Amino acid sequence: MEIGVLSLVLVVVLFGLLLAGLWVGFALLAVGLVAMEVATSAPVASVFARRVWGSMNSWDLTALPMFIWMGEILFRSRLSSDMFEGLAPFTRRLPGRLLHVNVFGCGLFACVSGSSAATTATVGQMSLPELQRRGYDPRIAIGTLAGSGTFGFLIPPSIIMIVYGAATEQSIARLFLAGIGPGILLAVLFSGYIMIWALLNKGRMPEPEPAPTWKERFEALKLLLPTLLLIVAVIGSIYAGFASPTEAAVIGVAGAMAIAGFSGGLDREGFVTSLRGAAITSCMIAFILAGASFLTVAMGFTGIPRTLASWIGEQGFSQYALLAVLMVFFIVIGCFLDGISIVVLTTSVILPMVLAAGIDPIWFGIFLVLVVEMSQITPPVGFNLFVIQSITGRNIFQIAYYALPFFLLLVLATAILTVFPGIALWLPSTMMSN
Repeated sequence: MEIGVLSLVLVVVLFGLLLAGLWVGFALLAVGLVAMEVATSAPVASVFARRVWGSMNSWDLTALPMFIWMGEILFRSRLSSDMFEGLAPFTRRLPGRLLHVNVFGCGLFACVSGSSAATTATVGQMSLPELQRRGYDPRIAIGTLAGSGTFGFLIPPSIIMIVYGAATEQSIARLFLAGIGPGILLAVLFSGYIMIWALLNKGRMPEPEPAPTWKERFEALKLLLPTLLLIVAVIGSIYAGFASPTEAAVIGVAGAMAIAGFSGGLDREGFVTSLRGAAITSCMIAFILAGASFLTVAMGFTGIPRTLASWIGEQGFSQYALLAVLMVFFIVIGCFLDGISIVVLTTSVILPMVLAAGIDPIWFGIFLVLVVEMSQITPPVGFNLFVIQSITGRNIFQIAYYALPFFLLLVLATAILTVFPGIALWLPSTMMSN
């Protein structure tokens, strides 16, 4: 069968299975089996067993369920309310005032969560009702939360970076370091937009609150202290060389339990629920990784990645043109698949052409995460939109409209990162070379 026809058949099979409601991991396995049966005479069962076991037998993946569990524990603690009360006094003097709590709160929680959906849910359950009570426009409040919730993918420790690192055999510690600069850039863009919006829409802002006293600020710092200590323990232990990402994840779980225990936000039932939620999410991701790993081998047998990479090379695309094409491709596919599925489904095909174009795989991982963040706030399959819908009860397309400015800011951040790759690469090249 010709490469073009085979590619079309596999795409039809994949989307047919997904539309039929089959889980993503099993859909990937099924496409891999079809590809192997059609394109090769190799022993499918033997290849399947070796590849799936090999993809799961990775020490790096141990960090995945631990970071997920840490986020589940913190989600059930008083961390979100403490963060809101702790950040509020420091944002009252900024144009936009408490709207910045969504940005800074999501940034802080992302440092101890790694999940975009968990970040959005944890911060949103506290901030949206509080902002509404104080008279803030719900449209900008919801938009800031939808956009800022995507920090969970970009700011380390990031679950999706662990998945990308495991799928492409890249250093997870380097990926974590590379996400810090773009994360700060994105926070600055979001806060800058809030300031400009507030200055241009003074009539839609509530009356200013009294300026905080130094005593209030000191009390607020005490509320933020547990979060800051957990960030230092998890991220600091990795960057200082005291712990690997996997060991740091265990430290994070212990720290999350301590915070939840001292705050009184985690009882026996909550502990069991958090453990069950982490197990379910980890198994889901494991199935997706296993399916993607087998599909990667199957695609190698078909020759599709080599042919596609050769075709891209023959077109003479510059790096910028190639990245622009890939951005549009990821935005479109992100309307139908979740972030983790996008990463594991596409890296086996796209990474060879990216490497052939001379693009750094660590930088491309951050580029990919930024584009995947866009998929979190694009309907019909935008996880952040679903989370906010469950909190507010609003229509998902209405929420997507409120999030549109922040989607465009994500596009701008990706363009800036493309022009100035050092934003992502400077920190890992500096710290990991010492």
